[in-house]
Amino acid sequence: MKVVHVAVGVIARGNDIFITLRPDDVHQGGKWEFPGGKVEQGETVQDALKRELAEEVGIDVRHTTPLIVISHDYGDKLVKLDVHIVNDFVGEPFGKEGQQSKWLAASQLKSADFPSANADIICSVQKLLST
Repeated sequence: MKVVHVAVGVIARGNDIFITLRPDDVHQGGKWEFPGGKVEQGETVQDALKRELAEEVGIDVRHTTPLIVISHDYGDKLVKLDVHIVNDFVGEPFGKEGQQSKWLAASQLKSADFPSANADIICSVQKLLST
């Protein structure tokens, strides 16, 4: 089975995290997510993250910090999530592709319905922001 390499951005402002709702017609549709997307062949994770966040949420990423790398088997798809904290950016994030979006306190992330692969991301974010 092919592994889908995904660059994921945890967009942070203080202790608030920006999340978006996945469209109903895609894998894990109707669940909240940290925005990002596939790393294309020949593209670095940083470049993919900058491109995806500009396309999806309309921000210009200046700097990211690696947080965690997760491999997850959904049964029908294997994903490798390369997760970065994004706290240096220009612009106000919004659902540029028409998707719902919101800021949520890091302490409340577990209350949102995320894909199962995101559990470790949420734990890492909460641990990082509680220090």
